[in-house]
Amino acid sequence: MDTKQEIKIQKEYIEKIKQIVKENQKYAIFTMGCQLNENDSEKICGMLEEIGYKKTEDIKKADLVIFNTCCVRENAEERLFGKLGELKKVKEENGTIIAIGGCMMQEKHITDKIKESYPFVDLLFGTHTLHKLPEDIYTVLTKKQKEEDIIDIEGKIYEGLPIKRKSNLQASVTIMNGCNNFCSYCIVPYVRGRERSRAPKDIIEEVQELAKNGYKEITLLGQNVNSYLRVEREKNIPFKEYHGVNSFATLLQEINKIEGIERIRFISPHPKDFTDDVIEAIAKCDKVCKLVHLPLQAGSTKVLKEMNRKYTKEQYLQLVEKMRKAIPNLTLSTDIIVGFPGETEEDFKDTLDVVKQVRYEQVFMFIYSRRIGTPGDKMENQIPEEIKHKRFDKLKELAEGIIAEKNQEYVGTKQKILAEGKSKNNEATLTGRTDSNKVVIFKGNDNLIGKMIEVEIIENHIWYLEGKEV
Repeated sequence: MDTKQEIKIQKEYIEKIKQIVKENQKYAIFTMGCQLNENDSEKICGMLEEIGYKKTEDIKKADLVIFNTCCVRENAEERLFGKLGELKKVKEENGTIIAIGGCMMQEKHITDKIKESYPFVDLLFGTHTLHKLPEDIYTVLTKKQKEEDIIDIEGKIYEGLPIKRKSNLQASVTIMNGCNNFCSYCIVPYVRGRERSRAPKDIIEEVQELAKNGYKEITLLGQNVNSYLRVEREKNIPFKEYHGVNSFATLLQEINKIEGIERIRFISPHPKDFTDDVIEAIAKCDKVCKLVHLPLQAGSTKVLKEMNRKYTKEQYLQLVEKMRKAIPNLTLSTDIIVGFPGETEEDFKDTLDVVKQVRYEQVFMFIYSRRIGTPGDKMENQIPEEIKHKRFDKLKELAEGIIAEKNQEYVGTKQKILAEGKSKNNEATLTGRTDSNKVVIFKGNDNLIGKMIEVEIIENHIWYLEGKEV
């Protein structure tokens, strides 16, 4: 059965559920993890609202509670199990349907624990069966039985799922699923499968439709966006070019032409796949933001080899230098893992050295978390938690000091920002972001929302900048 037929069947299940659920049914959703998960949750919300469910933030009022899980870090498991404990009483009182999906459901030891310790959960579904949510809910509702819909094979790419986006200005667009890199600390290739790229036509048409609907900023998503269509090219897997799109560089160039889109961002690229044509596209495309997220993970060549990252400290720094020469106003953000097995003090100093040299705009720091099923979990020389935390604190102090210095450099400059809406903390002010993804708070009328405007930065705060409209 092809994907179009499968989506048609799911739409039929949506109509069937409409006939049996009461009016004013509510759902609550908890999303863990990366922006890919956020995008999946928007599709889950789209399907549920197509059925007729209305969203609520109060789980006690929800007739259906869905968890979209992440398994990259251990604390996600703790959060899930804590929430399930809270929900047991709610289910007993209200008969709430509880469903759990996402990456964590592709791990057998997790699903076994849920079935053993939380038998009141009604539905488990995996990353490759998200599109079947209407059918699975229908089964739970009509057969009054628990349902498990998880497959271990790579799923297909399904187009045409309903989607309920969080914002009416900014949208994320998935361009590929899965990963082929098998970094030794990462569980993602095992739970999301191998790389599968969406057809260029489907991506371009989705962005064109978003532009027609007033969206201004697009974020292209993938585990390794700059290898878009690489597998297809290398293995001679047929795909149809659309407007000349046959790589990540040409995709950026084509989206850059779409009228109405003001900004293009992307995450996450891999340093080993940063080819010259991608660097050139970032430099030449006026809508592509010059903030590039360039995950380092570790500054030590020895640790990078153990992580299976396929580049050295020197190669990473050379890439940064090449990008700085080619891309005007380049700014960089990164991911860093502290305490990978075998990391010595000298290795950690290498990480600090890279941070000092690159001077990142943002640093997302993580303490290494063992993931069952990954090579890193089986490695000897696991680092004691106390040492991990001490190193994390040192990195945090260094990174935040650099960020504070860089924030000060903004004061007195003029920056273009997309006015996103009212500030969460002050209704009298608006908020937006610079090209480099710095949050800016400023006073302005509501009619500015949705527009690209110029502000002068007048004050620096560690987590945001304060500006005034020019």
